[in-house]
Amino acid sequence: MGSGARRGSEGTGGTAPAHGGTGEGTSLPLAHRVPDLGALELLLAVARLGSLGAAARALGITQPAASSRIRAMETRLGVALVDRSPRGSTLTEQGALVTDWASRVVEAAEAFDAGAQALRTRRDSRLRVAASMTIAEYLMPGWLIALRAQRPGTAVSLSAGNSTSVAARLLAHEADLGFVEGVSAPDGLDSVVIAQDRLLVLVDPGHRWARRHQPVAAAELAATPLVLRERGSGTRQVLDAALAPHGGLATPLLELASTTAVKAAAVSGAGPCVLSELAVGEELASRRLVAVPVADAGLGRSLRAVWHLGTRPTGPARDLLSLTAANA
Repeated sequence: MGSGARRGSEGTGGTAPAHGGTGEGTSLPLAHRVPDLGALELLLAVARLGSLGAAARALGITQPAASSRIRAMETRLGVALVDRSPRGSTLTEQGALVTDWASRVVEAAEAFDAGAQALRTRRDSRLRVAASMTIAEYLMPGWLIALRAQRPGTAVSLSAGNSTSVAARLLAHEADLGFVEGVSAPDGLDSVVIAQDRLLVLVDPGHRWARRHQPVAAAELAATPLVLRERGSGTRQVLDAALAPHGGLATPLLELASTTAVKAAAVSGAGPCVLSELAVGEELASRRLVAVPVADAGLGRSLRAVWHLGTRPTGPARDLLSLTAANA
């Protein structure tokens, strides 16, 4: 039996119906008219190795799967591509022409892949992180040490500021991942809670509140001038929200732009302050500051990782996010 008859019995002969080659299918999207890369790579392997079975083995697929893929490609193009015989597989005249075109498509795909890999490598070579002050000072160092063990080739830059400035850097595309301490995720950003924290009311040991046996009422705290972080900080946002039902914050004694400055002022006796529990472990242990219980005010808060709304962190940003969740 001749090759044409044999091929006809398989439904892959030169008279196979054209899916797009006759003109009637040209209105279909290109993806429906052109064989996929896997099929083109298989055809090139058949041309190179002279056997459908050898081509299947080289690509890690079964011979029946390879045969099926060749038949589907012939049906889609409307031409016979491969003649099969006990001595192996040879390309038809049309198959040789299609193989020449296929090699150019595969070369272009390889160039595309190389370019995409270069973009990923460039992206993965740096990570820009913006974090609010408490997170930057007390949590971020450990996270970045762990990230460096995973990605020693990634250069990390960390900018610290209040939660409002972190959001602004992300929205201006000046950071890849951010961390904030506020009541909720800033507008325009997606978020996930990565840790829990609470605010403490703190005084120096000589302050009258350090000797009282009953908690300070929320209304009394609201009416007391305090040493505070500046507006826009996550600490200030949480405190404002907690004391709003009790008349809101009194005019501050001092408004300072860093946790360290607030602690120093409180230790020196300037007045009560409110800071994250994460930030005052050493001062509490040495009794330079005393924590004062507060009644009727929720001072717990969630720490959040934030990024652009509608996206997900990728590359080193994704890895850092996973580390923060694992170590929360």
